[in-house]
Amino acid sequence: MTFTKEQLIEAIQKIDGNPVLRNKRYSSTYDLIYNNKTYPPILVLSVANQNENGKELFLSDFNNNIEVPFKILKEAGFEIVKKENDHQKGFEKWFKSHNKKDTGTYSSYLKSLEYLSESLYENKKINKKSIYQIDDLTLLENIYTEVLSLQRNPNAYFFRSRTPSYGTQGFYSAAVNKYIEYLKTLNMNKSKDIAIHRSFFDITEFKNDLNNSGLFFNDKFVLRFVSSLLSKPFLILTGLSGSGKTKLAQSFVQWICETDTQYTVVPVGADWTNREPLLGYPNALKPEEYAKPDSGVIDLILSANSNPNLPYFLILDEMNLSHVERYFADFLSVMESKEAIPLYDGNKVENGVPSKLEIPSNFFIIGTVNIDETTNMFSPKVLDRANTIEFRVSNEEMDYFLTNINEIKLDNLKGKGAIMAKNFIDLSSNNSLNIKDGQEINTVLLQFFIELKKVGAEFGYRSANEILKLMNQLSTLNGNITTNEKIDIAIIQKLLPKLHGSRRKLTPILERLGSFCVKGGINITKDVFESSNFDFKNENVVFPLSLEKIDRMYRGAVENGFASFAEA
Repeated sequence: MTFTKEQLIEAIQKIDGNPVLRNKRYSSTYDLIYNNKTYPPILVLSVANQNENGKELFLSDFNNNIEVPFKILKEAGFEIVKKENDHQKGFEKWFKSHNKKDTGTYSSYLKSLEYLSESLYENKKINKKSIYQIDDLTLLENIYTEVLSLQRNPNAYFFRSRTPSYGTQGFYSAAVNKYIEYLKTLNMNKSKDIAIHRSFFDITEFKNDLNNSGLFFNDKFVLRFVSSLLSKPFLILTGLSGSGKTKLAQSFVQWICETDTQYTVVPVGADWTNREPLLGYPNALKPEEYAKPDSGVIDLILSANSNPNLPYFLILDEMNLSHVERYFADFLSVMESKEAIPLYDGNKVENGVPSKLEIPSNFFIIGTVNIDETTNMFSPKVLDRANTIEFRVSNEEMDYFLTNINEIKLDNLKGKGAIMAKNFIDLSSNNSLNIKDGQEINTVLLQFFIELKKVGAEFGYRSANEILKLMNQLSTLNGNITTNEKIDIAIIQKLLPKLHGSRRKLTPILERLGSFCVKGGINITKDVFESSNFDFKNENVVFPLSLEKIDRMYRGAVENGFASFAEA
C-alpha cells in the first residue's frame, strides 16, 4: 500500500475542511506534522484510501504494527513525532508566558516541586515519583491544603530533611497552587476544544437522538434527508400517508434549533389561491399598516434575516392541497434570482414590514405531500427547484416498528443539536462541485439525460449543478458512501420525479432506464418487471433505490395505462 505525497496532502486538506473527521479519529501517542499543524497519522492514510478506494483504514489493517503506516508516511516525506506528555515542560512554558516579569521565580518553584515530589512519594502520599505525573485536581488540591497547614510546623515530615535554602517554606504551597492553576487552564482549553469539535455538524448525533426519541428511520434515509437540505434549501417529502414525513421534518428542526421561534409548521389550505396566506397583503384601508399573515411566515423570515448564524425552517404540511404555483410562486422565483420579494409600494409601514422581503440563505423550506383525489400534482417548475424524497415502508421496517413500539417523545430532541447549527449553515453554503469520481458520475448522468430527453423529461444545467452539489454533501456527511450509492440517490431524487405519462409513452423509456440500473445479463423486462419476487438487493443491481421505483412505475403504467413518480 503506497500513496503519493499529493494524495496525502489532499487527504490532509479534506480533514481541514471537515473537522468532524478529526473528531472521530484520534491518535494518543503520535502526530503527523504538516505546515506546523498536527494530524493523526492513520487518519491521514484512511482518508487518502477513502479518496482512492472508498474504504477506511484502521491500525488492524496494518496487522496492528504501527511501524508500517509510519514507514508509508515517512517515505512520502512526512514527519512523525511522539506526542509530548510532559507536564513539566508545559508548566514551565505556561508559567513563563504568564509571569514574564518574574521568570526567575520558576526555578524556585521547580525545586519546591522536586522536593515535594520526593517527600510525598517517600511518605506514600502519592504513588508517582513526580508531581508532574499527577493531573488529578482533587488530589492536588488536597496536597495543597495539607502543605499549607504543615508549613506552620517546621517538624512536618517533608521539612525534616529538606529546608529550602533558596527561600521560605511558602514556596512549597505557592508552587503547588501555581501548578494547579496551570492544570485548570489546560483543562479549560481542552473543554473549549471539545466544545469546538461538538459544534461541527455530525449526522450520527442526530440519528442517535432520533432513535432515542422513539422514531425509527434507516441511516441512509436520514443521510438523504439532511444532505438534501444542505444542497438545496427546498425539500419535498412525498409518499405513503402516515409514513413519518412530517414527523421527520419536525424532529430535525426541533433538534437543530435553539428555540421554537426558529420554525413554524403551516398546514396548507385547500382554498389558497394567492400568496396572502404566506406573505400577507397591504392594508388598503390603512396604508400605514401591512397585514401580516396569521401563519407567522413574515416574522419567521425577518428573524432569519436578523440572525444569520441560526437556521430557520418553514414546514408546509400537505403542500399540494392547493396549486403550489399560485401561492408559492414568489418563493420559487427568488430561489433562483436571489432577489427580494416585493411586498408593497410606497413608504415604510408602522409594523416593521419592509417593502421588499429578503429570503436569506439560512431559511429552509420543507414541504410534505400526500397523493390522493383531493390533491394537485407538481409541475416541472416546482420539482426542478427541490430535492424530492419519497417515503416508503419496507417489510423489514414495518416488522421492526411492530416489535419495537415506543411512545414518541419529540420533546427529547429539543435543542440537542443546536450547538451544531452554525456549522450546519456553513455546510449549506458549500457550493463545491469538485467530486473525485466525477467522470464515472458524468457518464451515468449523460446516459439518463439522453433517454429522458426522448419524453421531454430531461434535466437542465440547474439540475445538473444541484445533483453534483447533492453528491458532494453526501460525501461530506458520510465518507464511506460509494459512487453508485450517490448516483442512485441522485437519480431517484432529481431525475425520476418529473417522469409521468401514458403507458405508450413511459414503458419504453422505463425499460431503458431500468437497464442502466443492472448488470450481469439481467433481462430488465423478464427478470425484473415481469417477476413477482425479484430481489432488489441482488449483487447485480447497481442502483437498487432507482430500480425499485422504476419497477413500480412500469407496473403502474401497464396496469392503469398511466404512471407518475408520485403515488397514492
